Amino acid sequence: MSKYASRILAIDDEPRILRFLQSNLQLASYTVQTAAFGTEGLKLALETAPELVLLDLGLPDLDGLEVLRRLRLQSDAPVIIITARDDEESMVAGLKLGADDYLTKPFSGRALQARIEAVLRRYHAVSSSANKNVEFQSGPLYVDVANRQVTLNGEPVHLTPIEFSLLTEFVCCPGRVRLPGELLTAVWGQEYRDDVTILRATIYRLRQKIEPDPASPTFIRTEPGVGYTFG
Repeated sequence: MSKYASRILAIDDEPRILRFLQSNLQLASYTVQTAAFGTEGLKLALETAPELVLLDLGLPDLDGLEVLRRLRLQSDAPVIIITARDDEESMVAGLKLGADDYLTKPFSGRALQARIEAVLRRYHAVSSSANKNVEFQSGPLYVDVANRQVTLNGEPVHLTPIEFSLLTEFVCCPGRVRLPGELLTAVWGQEYRDDVTILRATIYRLRQKIEPDPASPTFIRTEPGVGYTFG
């Protein structure tokens, strides 16, 4: 049984997959809505505000990446993209657009539930008391962890919860080299410590939002072959 009594929206054009998702998740005490088309799914997502979205990228009417792009303009609901095993390029594109996690077909009911629980756990997590009073100011960038405020050149920067959690990890240790496995464990959990793809995609998104010039980052710097430094 799920720890979180959450509403989930599943968007997939395969009836067999939708039946599998619905039956499996209802057994885990989730409330499940389904949609077979991108436009229908986007409409449901914006009208009913699900707590998590499962999004297939191969939709018949509106490309799944476009659905995700439009959804991210209006919603921070966590999104797990569902993709074919040989479509890594689309999976990475989805993560860069703001997806929180991914599942490659075929997957088991157990793997599905584990991924959903992990994503919801991160969204329900509260900030560590050791970090809650941290503030960071460097040039045009200001971060107030306690109040979840980020500004660049005095203008508010909107971050998703996972982006803010990663930024918090950096802000709390400026100047220190952070290893990928260390960041993945701290932000996503131990089971993600080898998933460098999801880390790189989230760092890409952060750079787009907080760097004056994302092509030449000055805050989140890559240390080749080692990890990242911040500050």
